[in-house]
Amino acid sequence: MGQLHRLYTGVYAVGHTNLTLHGQCLAAVLACGPGALLSHYSAAWLWGLTRHTQPVPIHVTSPIPRRNRQPLRLHRARNLTAEDRALEKGIPVTSVPRTLLDLAALVKPDWLQRILERSEELELFELGPVESVIARNKGHRGSSRLRRAIVNYQPPAFTRSDAEKLLLGLLADAGLPLPATAYNVAGHELDFCWPDLGFAIELDLFETHGTRDAFERDRLRDEDLALAGVETRRITGRRLEREPARVIERISQMIERAAAAA
Repeated sequence: MGQLHRLYTGVYAVGHTNLTLHGQCLAAVLACGPGALLSHYSAAWLWGLTRHTQPVPIHVTSPIPRRNRQPLRLHRARNLTAEDRALEKGIPVTSVPRTLLDLAALVKPDWLQRILERSEELELFELGPVESVIARNKGHRGSSRLRRAIVNYQPPAFTRSDAEKLLLGLLADAGLPLPATAYNVAGHELDFCWPDLGFAIELDLFETHGTRDAFERDRLRDEDLALAGVETRRITGRRLEREPARVIERISQMIERAAAAA
């Protein structure tokens, strides 16, 4: 049997102390007692949410007060629920939503946005659980920051037909030439088209364009339309909802440019 090497009180390595990073993380969590979880930057590393960081110094969150153990970074959270807990690669760790909440209190907004994008790429992001962890932790320093960061992941307040009616109304109010709707070009039905100008606008709502296959089809569709002599621009339902005046200003400039080129 290999020699025992003390890592922390009650935690030993067998035969050597040359632990992998995963081994170091597990030892740190075990050292902090029942209910402890790998958390913050270290949890983000374990989940793969950060590409270029290391989990050291190791961050651990515990539901009960613990005496600080250097070089660990200890945190206390008295309201951890089952939804905040996960097991990844055999290591007790804060769930992805809880990890996002904890990081939101520490990192800059642009970095938080990149972490959110990475979680979506890894198919780890779910809006409902993230909204739930925010609702359960209103006093948490990261709560309001995370709420602002997920705005773009929340569905628009209106449907596709609502968006179409809104845009038509805005075009009319601005005195811009009204487009043909449901206009067919190269076998594709366009939301709004100015045939004489060779210009079209497509409304993008996540509900109809939120899959990888839809993304690829949209690229091919745009190529078909370009070959047919129609310049296409896409406007998201979210932009139309939040900054309608800016959207109309941009469309006006696009129409002027298309008219000059026609």
